[in-house]
Amino acid sequence: MHGTRLAAMLAVACAGLAASPQMAEAQMLALRGTESPNRTNNRLSGASLLEKDPMATRFDDATGFGETDTGTPQDAGGAPPALRTTLDAISTSADDAEPDPFATANRTSAPADAAGSTSEGPDNSPDTASQGAAAAGTPVPDTNAAEGDTDSGDLTTPPKAGTASSTGLAGQEDAGTTGTIPLRSINQNDQDRNSREEKANRRAEAIEGVVKPKPEDDPYAPLGIRGGGFILRPSLETGLTATTNANSSAGGGNAILSQSTLRLNATSDWSDQTATIQAYGSWRKSIAGADISEPSAGLEASLEAPLGNDFVARGTLGYSLIPESPSSPGFLAGTVGEPLTQTITGSLGVEKRAGKLRLGLTGNVERATYGDADLVGGGTVSQHDRDSTLVSATLRTGYEISPALIPFVEAEIGRRYYDLEADSAGYRRSANRIGLRAGVELDLGEKLRGELSAGYLREKADDPRLPAIAGPSIATALNWSPVRGTTVALNGSTTVEGTTDAGESGSLLYSTSLSIERQMRANLTGMASIGGFYRDYIGINGHDIGWDATLGATYWLNRYFGVTGRLRHEQMVSNLPDRDYKAESVFLGVKVQR
Repeated sequence: MHGTRLAAMLAVACAGLAASPQMAEAQMLALRGTESPNRTNNRLSGASLLEKDPMATRFDDATGFGETDTGTPQDAGGAPPALRTTLDAISTSADDAEPDPFATANRTSAPADAAGSTSEGPDNSPDTASQGAAAAGTPVPDTNAAEGDTDSGDLTTPPKAGTASSTGLAGQEDAGTTGTIPLRSINQNDQDRNSREEKANRRAEAIEGVVKPKPEDDPYAPLGIRGGGFILRPSLETGLTATTNANSSAGGGNAILSQSTLRLNATSDWSDQTATIQAYGSWRKSIAGADISEPSAGLEASLEAPLGNDFVARGTLGYSLIPESPSSPGFLAGTVGEPLTQTITGSLGVEKRAGKLRLGLTGNVERATYGDADLVGGGTVSQHDRDSTLVSATLRTGYEISPALIPFVEAEIGRRYYDLEADSAGYRRSANRIGLRAGVELDLGEKLRGELSAGYLREKADDPRLPAIAGPSIATALNWSPVRGTTVALNGSTTVEGTTDAGESGSLLYSTSLSIERQMRANLTGMASIGGFYRDYIGINGHDIGWDATLGATYWLNRYFGVTGRLRHEQMVSNLPDRDYKAESVFLGVKVQR
């Protein structure tokens, strides 16, 4: 207990020494009970003040300061009465202080005269007077000092507010601060004034939502009809054609034709397989001029399905029904009309991917039949001896230099079977077929896709009197899109054409076409194409050269209805008699799609 009090007194004395020399002097005198120390120029002399340690105790005296020792008599707590009065005043002020130091600092201080009058109240005891004087900040005389010691240094002066001995606020305020804490400005506390005023006329959101739908790439493209796992896109085109040569022959005449074409494009929406179908049916009927009635139809279907273990299966199916043109090398002289020719094609193949190596095997079947021809004088003539079936197998090997470039080589072997072992002239026309080609596959996505190849093709009939149909072969199928909305297509093929003319084996037909389709506006599409062919007759010194050009446009009034038109020119020249012809035509009609 005594030790705690002595430690408190030592702390107070040290704080007083740092804050006010006068207070420190008074406290030291109270501890020692002696006269005031010597002064030099009104300042405490450190040497006289500290020449004897007032707190020093003799280790052989367990009682501390006694009543007979030098100093002021001690009370029951072991401290002089004057110092006890000062400590009690400080303790009472600390006990009465509010927990929040800012509440006391913000409270207006009592006037000094009011504090002085409080000390002169009815209860004028030394403790009460000392407490009042200490609270008011006035000097308190030491009642225990000897009489005649009226030196100002004997007065116990409490530290001023705002000094280092104050209650922790001295480190925050300067010496001139009187205990008032600066408050924030009223504007800082005024949340209504500091907050931004919200707009009262905010724009209302659209009913459809804030995010606008992305515009369609082709707003006039057909929507299609979903059915049976396919998306069907039918279209119908009908109109009138005015032509200078109705049947594209050497003796053809002018005509106005009614032409209608129904098309159907279908694409599967299966997850792991891809199937496409393209079909059309057309009818051309003259309403003025030369008598023409030409039906035609076509179908192309393809299927691709993965089999697992890097195997992919592909299959195709095709059908065509077209009238045989008088410009065809097999057209019979002395007949009228255009007999119908039907062709059925099919293929089935499998491809194996072993690292960068590509191995493929494909089987092909092609069946061609020819209808009876009408004679000029009446009656019909059968063309059954021209019917044939071609069966072949193709082995392809490729190497993937990159996913976009795969060069390949392929070999073809097959046989063409005629329905009749010998034709009407006694020639055995069934033949063996071989072919070698080298090319490259290109796959740059929508920019460029397809393949092209070149090689050698040969068919040798069983009859030794007939020469082999042989020569270079080309095959091209490329689709290129240089810019969005523009498609360039390049196609080329080599075809073996048979005949029933005595002593002739047939001919090789090389054909190619280049077409450009451009979407000039969202509802305006233009197209242009140019094509050509070369026919080489085997066994005779004959050839045909032909070319054609087409220019067209379609203007869509809405997504379902449009107006379309085409201009076409075609021409063929030959070193054989009665084969040259020229034809120009104009088509104007409407197109409906879904």
